Amino acid sequence: MELKANAPSGPIETRWERHKFEMKLVNPANKRKYSLIVVGSGLAGASAAASLAELGYDVSCFCYQDSPRRAHSIAAQGGINAAKNYQNDGDSVFRLFYDTVKGGDFRARESNVYRLAELSVDIIDQCVAQGVPFAREYGGVLANRSFGGAQVSRTFYARGQTGQQLLLGAYQALERQIGLGKVEMYPRHEMLELVVVGGKARGIVARDMITGALESYAADAVILATGGYGNVFYLATYAKGCNVTAIWRAYKKGALFGNPCYTQIHPTCIPVTGDHQSKLTLMSESLRNDGRIWVPLKKGDTRPPAQIPEGERDYYLERKYPSFGNLVPRDVASRNAKQVCDEGRGVGASGFGVYLDFADAIKRLGASVIAEKYGNLFDMYERITDENPYQVPMRIYPATHYTMGGLWVDYNLMTTIPGLHCLGEANFSDHGANRLGASALMQGLCDGYFVIPYTIGHYLASNKLDKVGTDAPEFKQAEQAASERTRTLLDVKGTRTVDSFHRELGKLMWEYCGMARNKQGLETALQKIPALREQFWKDVRVPGQGAELNQSLEKAGRVADFLELGELMCRDALTREESCGGHFREEHQTPDGEAQRDDQRFQHVAAWEHTGEGQAPKRHQEPLDFEYVHPSQRSYK
Repeated sequence: MELKANAPSGPIETRWERHKFEMKLVNPANKRKYSLIVVGSGLAGASAAASLAELGYDVSCFCYQDSPRRAHSIAAQGGINAAKNYQNDGDSVFRLFYDTVKGGDFRARESNVYRLAELSVDIIDQCVAQGVPFAREYGGVLANRSFGGAQVSRTFYARGQTGQQLLLGAYQALERQIGLGKVEMYPRHEMLELVVVGGKARGIVARDMITGALESYAADAVILATGGYGNVFYLATYAKGCNVTAIWRAYKKGALFGNPCYTQIHPTCIPVTGDHQSKLTLMSESLRNDGRIWVPLKKGDTRPPAQIPEGERDYYLERKYPSFGNLVPRDVASRNAKQVCDEGRGVGASGFGVYLDFADAIKRLGASVIAEKYGNLFDMYERITDENPYQVPMRIYPATHYTMGGLWVDYNLMTTIPGLHCLGEANFSDHGANRLGASALMQGLCDGYFVIPYTIGHYLASNKLDKVGTDAPEFKQAEQAASERTRTLLDVKGTRTVDSFHRELGKLMWEYCGMARNKQGLETALQKIPALREQFWKDVRVPGQGAELNQSLEKAGRVADFLELGELMCRDALTREESCGGHFREEHQTPDGEAQRDDQRFQHVAAWEHTGEGQAPKRHQEPLDFEYVHPSQRSYK
């Protein structure tokens, strides 16, 4: 299978504008004749559904939460990047493009990343017009703060709840269209199957999570905006409901899965306290602006932080990376935290923690200024840990936070299944092997507000789409497949809970495919995960009968998919014999412990094709060409 990115050629600065002109259009009267399904109503899904409905399309939007306001997008705290250069500190569209490609360790497609940087400026205008309460300077202009991986201040923020405020803006736009009758909203519905008719995506099968009934929905095209799959690690910063099921169903129907092993570890998470935990809580990366990260110089120093003199502290990021200091990218900060803890210099009862200390900033700026910038984050930290970060340093440790892998899409955000488009974190695009902080919100809104409204019109205008109803045999087959999987899960009647299997899988993934990977560990995981999956289907206990509210059944279906995804992730990590961004193979590192790429063999996207149950997936490659940012050894020193 040849992967065609369909990216335009010519000067990178004009590619998107020229592409928009060259794409086919659907005239306004004809837009009303097309129906579209949007699965997911977070930033990417809500912005897409609202924008497409505003254009005149008939839109159906699905989410498994009770309201689009519950989407995990609300959890993005620190900000959203845009190349406005309000600080007049040297920023530009090209610099944001450069920082993003470099931050992703030269494993992203240039055309997509440039478009993201170019459209970033429009996103801010859109959100301000919606009333998003961004922080402002004293004179009224929008404020910016710095973020990891950049030496300029380009991150717009709304205190420590930027994702929530941006989602409320998109939600209001979506609700307006619902009120006008242009969007039909289906909350508490979980997509269980993609329906492909005549080689094109034409609908979905969803489960009504209240009644348990399976329902089919037909459309002219399908858009998946269902977020990331990081809960495969069990303990992660994701909402508990986040899963891979929608895109995994698409993968099973022929959509290629791009770079599944590219997962991001976030350096600023509250440390794990024990097996009783079901998820982890993130402290925003924005705290690295004013917080200084350190550990004791001596191994095994258990004194309280206030009793450790300045000369006996190791501000290791400032020492090793003087140009960027505490603002190195997430993968670099995470690996360094792991390294000092592995040396025996970690803090806290477990030894898996480092200090994030605000004493200097409070002394310099005053506690009131720090409270103004980060107050809600400090309050959250104190509620969880019972420690006051105004008085003692926070303790942080890396945790799974984001997935750069996802369904492979071309420049138009279409997967290898015609008519199936994929937006936001659910696709593999834009971030390469490591996402820069404050870029997730940027990509979700860019895809939803400014890309898919153009590109889906081109697909619709370019294809003859016969009318398809839910009585078509493909829908009946998909319903039957979903029903049989549900019945199989309910009929096992084993002895182990779904959560026990999920926790065991998570430990395997974290140990062998987490912050550091090696050949032996990945091969071990590829033996243990299939065995665990086999045990799951023999011994899982899912209570209930079927056609009813059943949260154990929902979890079981998602964990069954994670057990398959985990194997693909390990297979992808084993095949990629290099280190890049968040994918750190211990066999491939520089003498000073940095990631060592192999551009000769691996300057490409790995896109995996499902070849059948029990069969090994097939690996395809999309070569990556760099015309504007030439790959080099990443350095933040």
